Amino acid sequence: MSSQQLLVRQVVRSARKARAYDNIRANFSLKVHRNVRVISSSVTRSAASAPKLKSTPNSTPPPPSSEPAPQREQSWLTTKVKSSPLLFSIFLSVARILGYGSPQQFANRRALLLYNTLCATRADEASAFWREECALPPTFQSWFTVTNLHVWLLTVRLRALPAPHGTHHVQGLIDHFFQDVEERLRAVLQPGVLPPRSSSPNLSSAAAEDGSPYPHSSFYTTPAPLAPKSAFPSTKAYQEAVKLQKRSRAPEKLITRQMKILKEQWAGMGMTLDLGLVRGDAEMAAAVWRNLLGARGASGIGLGQEGNSSSYRRAVNLVGGLVEDVRKLDVDKEELKDDNSGVHDFAPSENDRYIGYPELMVTLVSYIRRESLRLERLDDSVIMGPRRVGREGEGIQNLRWGDI
Repeated sequence: MSSQQLLVRQVVRSARKARAYDNIRANFSLKVHRNVRVISSSVTRSAASAPKLKSTPNSTPPPPSSEPAPQREQSWLTTKVKSSPLLFSIFLSVARILGYGSPQQFANRRALLLYNTLCATRADEASAFWREECALPPTFQSWFTVTNLHVWLLTVRLRALPAPHGTHHVQGLIDHFFQDVEERLRAVLQPGVLPPRSSSPNLSSAAAEDGSPYPHSSFYTTPAPLAPKSAFPSTKAYQEAVKLQKRSRAPEKLITRQMKILKEQWAGMGMTLDLGLVRGDAEMAAAVWRNLLGARGASGIGLGQEGNSSSYRRAVNLVGGLVEDVRKLDVDKEELKDDNSGVHDFAPSENDRYIGYPELMVTLVSYIRRESLRLERLDDSVIMGPRRVGREGEGIQNLRWGDI
């Protein structure tokens, strides 16, 4: 057998393995999508109550690790195929036969780049607006809410693509969204389970370092990673730190419950915004007020004295989430309970912030209408891209959202 035939056989074998991996990943994504949902206040509460390393008089806290992750070396086969145009052409032909160039595969890879560029980074790009104008606290819940809004905006346009491209792109976008959400949730509630994400703007190199294809966010804070063993004064101190970190992790049951809540929030926001898209700006403004602004002032604007605990009030979701039986729920009592989410009615000293709420809702509704209309006017070929292997990211930068 010649060396050329041997290389072709190895290319075919590698392509089959790649397709098997894609099938496993697709099934996992679908499973995650079916079991997921949106984070409640207990995420912030659990992260805040997690035990932290305590410094001792004889030692200083170990600094966070700054060692760069080693670059993954390419295999001999990969180097050989890339260096030979003939072998590269054979590899692509075999990959297409095995489904690598199928419409669903193209849609999934395009959806990944659309999500990373247009959705996952939007909270960081307009951070000042969300934090100051909308008074959203810098938490994972706030990041999810902002990202969910832009996932919906993109979904509205993808649903208009001709079949089966619309279904494939929407499914790919939602799968990537909830895979990213689960990874971020575990980073907050189960520190150390997943490697910390790289803050490098180059996502391809960052994915090679930490294994995640999704971008880092500085909108909210995640627990600092455990320092390397060499930074500890002794092996025993390092082992104690590892044990302490493991004890601070939330149980898997909490992760599952929070993912279910997150999916309920995703579905609820999508349905209300769809209704607002059809019924008009008043309905859209109501959806924005409930989903983005925390329904502040739903029970009226409190005029109590500053410092009076009864002036605190938050909106309580009576459907889904942690509510199992509405008849057993004391709504008035729950509204006065601080859930550490940071989203609640303004204090009496801040009542003047309600004056700007109508203008704020007009700003958000105008932004949603403007961006949905802009995407509607774009040709389908611009949304789907060239649909060629290695060119899935072309034109995505031109789809970036405008200023709010």
